[in-house]
Amino acid sequence: MPFMLSLNGILVENRSMTLEFTKMNGAGNDFVMVDNRDGSLSLSREQIAHLCDRHRGIGADGLIAAEGTPELPRMRYYNADGGEAEMCGNGARCFSRFTARLLGLSTGGFSFQTEVGMLAAELLTDERVRLRMSEPHSLQLAHSLRVADRDLEVHSLNTGVPHAVTLVQNLEETPVFEWGRTLRHHQRFAPAGTNANFVQVLAPGSLAIRTYERGVEDETLACGTGVVAAALIHYHLTKAPSPVSVQVRGGDILEVGFIQENGHPVAVTLAGPADFVFTGSIDI
Repeated sequence: MPFMLSLNGILVENRSMTLEFTKMNGAGNDFVMVDNRDGSLSLSREQIAHLCDRHRGIGADGLIAAEGTPELPRMRYYNADGGEAEMCGNGARCFSRFTARLLGLSTGGFSFQTEVGMLAAELLTDERVRLRMSEPHSLQLAHSLRVADRDLEVHSLNTGVPHAVTLVQNLEETPVFEWGRTLRHHQRFAPAGTNANFVQVLAPGSLAIRTYERGVEDETLACGTGVVAAALIHYHLTKAPSPVSVQVRGGDILEVGFIQENGHPVAVTLAGPADFVFTGSIDI
């Protein structure tokens, strides 16, 4: 597969290269991580989709590039279909540990730039990461949408990317792929579409979630921004206090923290695992 290499501002096409990468996962949401701090790598949408392909490539829910400088790291996130997205919560935690390793850090915190603004990461002692999220916006509660010949009560919130949240009684029996795909393309969320989350309340402040992710176009084992959306909508509906624990499909439990300010959750955080899986190289 060809790639474009920037040399002194001139794009030069080469037919083959070896890409060094690190594979990581955040609660089962997995990513190909690449170091592009020198700005030399410019992968096409097709190349990114090939790298994320689970049969012919490395396999991942997305690709994350570390860019910027040691003083101001920058996260670039691409979905498995090769399209760039604004934000990924689990990916941002993985980016934090990946970048910390590049910078020689083991504990403490640092800030980095994303398409939704500056985020702050805290490296916890148990190899988890607590991430200060961007401020949520565009909350809409309890709108009725026609999905698969039935009316669903759907809530929506943007937590860096758009999310629809539907409360269900039995998560295991919910047709996540069918309903998720319909909501993802529903005209209410056009033209960009939305991620679709299905949430069961286990107890006040304790949720379980399954997510159909836009760009992956399937259910994933976890979605960090979806977890945050579910937790904050749970707060708006029930006033459950911080923190809210959310069990994802992969089995991990993520924790969403916030401060209540005039009836609204602010200073939102997401804490959870960010694990190194393996490093390798691939010809593209």
